[in-house]
Order: sequence, then structure tokens, then C-alpha cells
Amino acid sequence: MTRTRQVEAAAVDEVRTRVDRRIGAVLARAAALGFLGQVAVTEQIDHALGFVATVEEELCRPPGSVLDLGTGGGLPGLVLAACWQGAEVVLVDANERRTDFLREVVSGWGDTGRVHVVRGRAEELGREPDRRERVEVVTARSFGPPAVTAECGAPFVAVGGRLVVSEPPGAERSERWPAAGLATLGLSPGAAFRVADRFGFQVLLKDRPLADRFPRRVGVPAKRPLF
Repeated sequence: MTRTRQVEAAAVDEVRTRVDRRIGAVLARAAALGFLGQVAVTEQIDHALGFVATVEEELCRPPGSVLDLGTGGGLPGLVLAACWQGAEVVLVDANERRTDFLREVVSGWGDTGRVHVVRGRAEELGREPDRRERVEVVTARSFGPPAVTAECGAPFVAVGGRLVVSEPPGAERSERWPAAGLATLGLSPGAAFRVADRFGFQVLLKDRPLADRFPRRVGVPAKRPLF
């Protein structure tokens, strides 16, 4: 694996200027509804901006399309949509209350032609022909353990695209993202990023098409992880 790449705080400050001021109020509502956990909303927005900075550092540009896996109350998905006005953005979550909330938000923004909210299980959605291997970047904030995130995220990533995963502090990359296990899913470990010396992200590269047998049935990736 390559060494960790540093993204300076100035890069986060730049992308912060693109965030619509409505984001804070929307995410405060999401927090009040119990969709975002206990961490302060401002901290969670900063973390979402770390995704933006990481992807742009990796690609040297904004992506053309992005899917946020397990978007919950809209993090990082709504922040990604705000920062990447030219991108098609898909927000995926299995919970009806959360997706109803997100559809209301997106409709209020008048962005339904570009930002799409999809309710369903990743294991099933990743087998749909119009979603399989169609997205340039897939993001995952706290979807699940590495093997689950990789198996559920890989079906959406186009060959040549990226799966970008938030990492816990002090994570051992070689243990969390073994090359042999990732290869089964057409992935390989790319660069790790440290953003503003606060947040960590791992990039996985989609090298080749995913085998037809993946993803496995709903729940199987968690019950029988590949690595």
C-alpha cells in the first residue's frame, strides 16, 4: 500500500465555501429526528467536507457521479450534493423514515433531477442493471465493517471508479483492507488520506468488473464476510 496522503486544512476551508447555508438547518432537523447520532452537527459537516477534499485530491477534479451508501440523515450525501453541483448524486438508505425525510429536503431544494433518494438494501440495489457499475465514486461513512462495505459498495462502482470509506483513528490498513480479499470484488487498495489532521479516509480502486455472484443475498455479507 502507498503511504498516507495529507490534505491540508486550507483545502477543507475552500470546499466549505461551496456549502449552501441551508445545510446546517437541514442537518439540525435530521439530528433532532435521531438520524445523525450524538456528534455535533458542525463536526459531522466537517467530516463530510473531508470526503469532498479526499475525492477531489484523488481525482484532481470533482466527480461526475456519486452514490452515498447508507446515507442516513444525509451525511455526507447532502454535503456532497451541495459541493458538487455538476454531479449526479444518489443517496441510498434502507430506512423509510430517513429516505422520506431526504426526499422532502431534495424536493424543497428543487434538485430532484440531479439528486436521487433511493430506499432499499444495497445487496438488492447493486444487482439492478441500471445501477450496477454505473457510478464514478461511492462513499461510505459508517456503513459497516470493511468486508461488508466493500461487498455492498463495489457493485455500484464503475470500472476505473473509486470507493471512498471513512476510517477510524489508528486503523491498520493492511488488516482492514487486505489486497487478496478486495481482489475478489474487483477492488484494490489505493491511497489513504488524512484530512486537516482530523479525519481518515481509505480509497479503494475498481480495477475490473465484479463477478456475477456478488453481492450475495441480503444479510449474507455481514454473516459470512469475505475477509
